[in-house]
Amino acid sequence: MRPPPGRTRFRCGSHRPSARRGEVVTAAVKAPEAPRPHPVRHALVRYRRSLSSVGLVFALVFFAWSMTPSLLPRAWYLQGVATGICAATGYLLGVGVARLVRRIGYHPDWSPLARYRGNVALGAVTCVYVPVALGLGAHWQEQVRRLVGVQADEEYYYGLVLAIALLVAVALREVGRLLRLASRRVGAWGSRYVPARIARLAGVVVVAVLTVLVVNGGLVTGFLAVVNSIAAQADRGDFPGVVRPTAAERSGSPGSLVRWESLGKEGRAFVAGGPGADQLAAFSGRPARTPVRVYGGLSSAGSLRDVAALVVAELERTGAFDREVLAVATTTGTGWVDPAIAEALEYVEGGDTAIAALQYSYLPSWAAFVADRNSPRAAGRELFDQVYAAWQLRPVDRRPRLVAFGESLGSFGGQAAFSGLQDMTTRTSGALWVGTPNWTEVWDELTAARDPGSPERVPVVDGGAAARFAARPEDLDLGTPWGASRVVYLQHATDPVVWWSTDLLTRPPDWLEEPPGPDVSPEMTWLPAVTFWQLTIDMVFATDVPAGYGHHYGPVEVAGAWAQVLGPADWSADDTARYRQLVESR
Repeated sequence: MRPPPGRTRFRCGSHRPSARRGEVVTAAVKAPEAPRPHPVRHALVRYRRSLSSVGLVFALVFFAWSMTPSLLPRAWYLQGVATGICAATGYLLGVGVARLVRRIGYHPDWSPLARYRGNVALGAVTCVYVPVALGLGAHWQEQVRRLVGVQADEEYYYGLVLAIALLVAVALREVGRLLRLASRRVGAWGSRYVPARIARLAGVVVVAVLTVLVVNGGLVTGFLAVVNSIAAQADRGDFPGVVRPTAAERSGSPGSLVRWESLGKEGRAFVAGGPGADQLAAFSGRPARTPVRVYGGLSSAGSLRDVAALVVAELERTGAFDREVLAVATTTGTGWVDPAIAEALEYVEGGDTAIAALQYSYLPSWAAFVADRNSPRAAGRELFDQVYAAWQLRPVDRRPRLVAFGESLGSFGGQAAFSGLQDMTTRTSGALWVGTPNWTEVWDELTAARDPGSPERVPVVDGGAAARFAARPEDLDLGTPWGASRVVYLQHATDPVVWWSTDLLTRPPDWLEEPPGPDVSPEMTWLPAVTFWQLTIDMVFATDVPAGYGHHYGPVEVAGAWAQVLGPADWSADDTARYRQLVESR
C-alpha cells in the first residue's frame, strides 16, 4: 500500500527503532516556507490597494492644476501645502464621482489583467506627469516673481514640494477615512431602530455636526485663546525706539486724558510716531503745525463705548475740531494704524490734521477675521458715530473736513459705519479705503453696480461721480466730474485680500474672465477649488512684496490718493514726486 502524498515511509531499522517489523511509518515533511515580504513594501502595497484609481486620476489632475500661477509668488513649502490640499480635494472628488456612477447602476467588471495594465499605465503617466508639472510650476513662479518685482532668494526644491504635498494629502485622506468610519459606526448603531438608509444618512449628519462643533468650539477656540493670550502679553511691550511723546497734541502725553500704558503696543507706536511741524515745514517750504494723533487702547476704559467717548474727549482737549481735516481711522486687529496712510495725510495737508483711532482687539487681523468679524464693525460704527455727533455740534463754518480711512480689516470695519455710498458722502468730506476685503458690504454693492464695460479690478461706478477705484493713483483720473465728497478705493490687482472669496470654490470671478492687470500672470485661470486654495496661501505673505503689489500699499500711492480725495490747492504732482524722493531716502 502506497503512503498518501506528502508522507515518507519508514521500515524496520530505520529512524524509528520502536516501529514493528514490516510496519510502514509515515511522518510529515514540512513544505519549504515562502519568503516573507518586506514589511514596508507590504504596507505600501496594502495602502495602494486601498486607494481608488479614479480618485488618483483626479488627484493627479488637481496636482498639476495647483502648480499654475496665482496672484503672488509662493515659497516652495507653501506650494507643497497648497498642492497637498488640492490633491486631496481632487481625490475626494474622484471617489465621489466613482461612487455616484456605481450608485446609478454602472458596475464595470474589470479582469485582473485589465486592472494590472491600468495600474501600470497610471504609474507610467504619473512618472512623467509629476516631474513635468513640477517643472512648469517652477517656471510659472519665476514669471510671477518678475511681474511683482520679487527677487528669487532661494532654490525651488522640487523633491521637498512633492514630499510635503504627499504628507498633507495622505494626512487629509486619513482624517476623511476616520470620519467615514465614525459615520458608519453611528449608522450601524442607528439601523437597530430605524431603516438602514435613514440610519446611514443620520450617521453622516451627526458626525458632520460633531466635527464642526469640535473644530469650532474646541480646536479653533482653544487655538485662538492661546493666540489672544500671547498677543495680549506682546501688547504690553514696545517697539524699539518708541518714546512717550511730550507734545500736547498726542494721546499718552503728560497732559493727556489717556494713560500712556493703556494705549497698547500699536497705539503707543502710533502716537509717538509721525512727522513733526519742523519736518513738514522743511518739506513744503511753508509754516506747518504739529499733527494731532488721538488714540484709545483696549484697556483705556471699561467698554468700547467708553473708549470711543474718551477718544472724543481727547479730540476736544487737543483742539482737533479746529484743524483743517479730522480723520477717523479704523484699525486692524491689533490696533495698528498704517503709518504710510497717516503720514501721507499729514504731509498732504501740512500737518493741519487730526487723526482719531482706537483698539478693539489684541488678535492679529487673520485671527480676528477667523474669530470675530463683529468687533471691527462695532468699533468702526461706535467711533465714527461719536466723533460725528461731536462734530455736528460745531458751527457749520467752523467744522473741519471730516474724512474716514482704514486698511484691510480696518477698511472692513470702517465702512460698517455707513449704510451705503450715499450715507458715506453725506456724512463725510471723503474717505480712503485701502485693500478692502472682498466680504465688505458697501464695497461689494458698488462693485456689483459698476458701469457696463468697466472691469471688476478697477470698476467705474456712476461715471465716478462719488466713488472711484484705483490700482494706481493715475487710475483716478477718469476725465469726468467728481463731486465735493470723494471716496477712493485703492486696491491692487495682485492683492489676495481683496479678491479672496469662498465663491472661488465653485465659480469663476469676473476679474479672472476679464483682461488681467498688468502685474497678473496671463497664464492664471480659474480652476474649481484650486484657485480658492491658491489665494488662501497667497494671503499668508501678501505684504512680503514690494510696495505697489499684493497687500503692500506704499506711502507714495497713498499720498496720491489723499491728494485726489482732499484736492488741496497747494499740492501738485511735483509734490508727489518730491514725497517719493523723501520716502525713498529714508
